[in-house]
Amino acid sequence: MNTKSQILVLGGTGKTGRRVAEQLTELGLPIRVGSRSGTPSFDWEDPKTWKPALKDIESVYISYHPDLAIPGAVKTVGAFTKLAVENGVKKLVLLSGRGEKEAQDCEELIMKAGVEWTILRCSWFNQNFSEGYLLEPIQHGHVALLAGDVGEPFIDVDDIADVAVAALTEEGHAGQLYELTGPRLITFKQAMAEISKATGKPIVYEQVTAAEYKAMLTEYEIPEEFIWLVTYLFTEVLDGRNESLTDGVQRALGRAPRDFSEYVKKTAATGVWG
Repeated sequence: MNTKSQILVLGGTGKTGRRVAEQLTELGLPIRVGSRSGTPSFDWEDPKTWKPALKDIESVYISYHPDLAIPGAVKTVGAFTKLAVENGVKKLVLLSGRGEKEAQDCEELIMKAGVEWTILRCSWFNQNFSEGYLLEPIQHGHVALLAGDVGEPFIDVDDIADVAVAALTEEGHAGQLYELTGPRLITFKQAMAEISKATGKPIVYEQVTAAEYKAMLTEYEIPEEFIWLVTYLFTEVLDGRNESLTDGVQRALGRAPRDFSEYVKKTAATGVWG
């Protein structure tokens, strides 16, 4: 890779993008953080910001906010990909999601773009429990969700970032679809029990209906589009279709993925769940 050409990290202030940007910076590689607060600014909802962000860029890490399942995401990612290739981008690394039709449609666009590509098709993030919407309920000791007894192979975002950086900087990852999962299946109730044990604080897990969940989020004045997304993810994606483990991390990095318990121990030590 021509290290004089910058790497654009979209979602560079988010869960995975921030870690990818930090690792690339530590490697001494020139990067550009693609975010509304970046220079130049990048906004998925404002196509006029795309071309300035792509200037002198050779590789792009694509993380779409809030999720590829959002209506319109496929069209937006397709338009950005076309512009990126037209402006000289040679490599695309896409953060995708398991079991989401729209995410797989975006994968197809990337694969057919005519440049090097790597797909990171990921399961549910560990860090959703500490850096996302589940943090506050855990802090209050009561988590109400739609999820029942379906197991999810939670993946650590540090593993995702490691694979993304490898794909952006090393040979041998072009044309690879890495399906990334953790090493074991865990239900949300079991996940809360592990966090409770590690923190020493009681956390009640309550399974609720879709109607009850929507009513609860509406009461907290959560935006309608976020309510739709979370409901979709819990009712569609967590229907058992992803209740399996893969070897994506092992194939990409030559090592096993981090276990959920390692994440819980590390995170509990920070006091964020206190």
